[in-house]
Amino acid sequence: MKKKIAVLKGDGIGPEVVDCGIEVLNKIEEISNVEFEYNFAKVGGDAIDNYDDPFPRETEEICKSSDAILLGAVGGKKWDEIESEKRPEKGLLRLRKSLEVYANLRPCKIYDSLKDNSPLKPEYIKDVDIVIVRELMGGIYFGKRDTLIENGIKTAYDEERYNEVEIERIARYAFEMSRLRRKKVTLVDKANVLDSSKLWREVVQKVAAEYSDVELDFMYVDNAAMQLVRNPSSFDCILTNNIFGDILSDEASQISGSIGLLPSASLGEKLGLYEPIHGSAPDIAGKNLANPLATILSCAMMLRYSFKMEREALIIERAVEEVLEEGFRTFDLDSENYLGTKEITREVIKRIK
Repeated sequence: MKKKIAVLKGDGIGPEVVDCGIEVLNKIEEISNVEFEYNFAKVGGDAIDNYDDPFPRETEEICKSSDAILLGAVGGKKWDEIESEKRPEKGLLRLRKSLEVYANLRPCKIYDSLKDNSPLKPEYIKDVDIVIVRELMGGIYFGKRDTLIENGIKTAYDEERYNEVEIERIARYAFEMSRLRRKKVTLVDKANVLDSSKLWREVVQKVAAEYSDVELDFMYVDNAAMQLVRNPSSFDCILTNNIFGDILSDEASQISGSIGLLPSASLGEKLGLYEPIHGSAPDIAGKNLANPLATILSCAMMLRYSFKMEREALIIERAVEEVLEEGFRTFDLDSENYLGTKEITREVIKRIK
């Protein structure tokens, strides 16, 4: 069985952590009846430097001819001053839109061995196991925007827009996923103010009628942000729009102890895009300090969702858990006693059997 993976290493620490993910996948090849073919392409700042475009046509073609995409983070100060439409982040948005990956899954699980790394008290984080299902192709990031002069005053706006088809498909995804978990969906919105959120509630309630075995509740986003700190174990599956999901998943990452631990999957009807949720961290790039575990866990998600290799996905996840249980730490988890990027990757690989 051969699987084609498009590899977009990105910027900053992206190349380092993606290389670690590839090493883990190569180990999976040794224990499974699978062969991975890697096709490398550029995105973000790296693509700007080489193509004057953060998402060049060559990259799009390679992605669309692959079975899955492995992505590193993009961006950095080097490209902060260039025109808005050519910034690395715009390449990432175009990538997601081009691949039609509308469902972004961001799990947050508390490892028993890392409870002391969480800023929350142990009694608050007991049994935390959350997945944020974020709509990825609509909302304010893709709406109309402009900066203009009105009555002599500089004004800017960004439009939050959703239609019922976009909402229904992500809602259905969340309910299907919840059936594999604790059968609870929390819709996070701002329906007391925003018309777009009112439509979310209307459509999600219609979808919920088809899932009588799943509990549905509603929560305003400001309260959800508070409850993630006060009572995170009350959540199972959080369903929300693009911008709220972006913000809440970063908050959830801190509950776990480090953003360097959290993977993500962006899924559509045809392809899956897999990446850690952390940024490019250019300040530590090339210093062997980056935490590769989120990228390694993203590879496990790739095996699970794109390749239907559940056994191998569990093997990787268990290997990461064993490494943490045995006291190995990366720089972000323990700045005094830590293993480098390459070294902790070797420890994970040792436990893949």
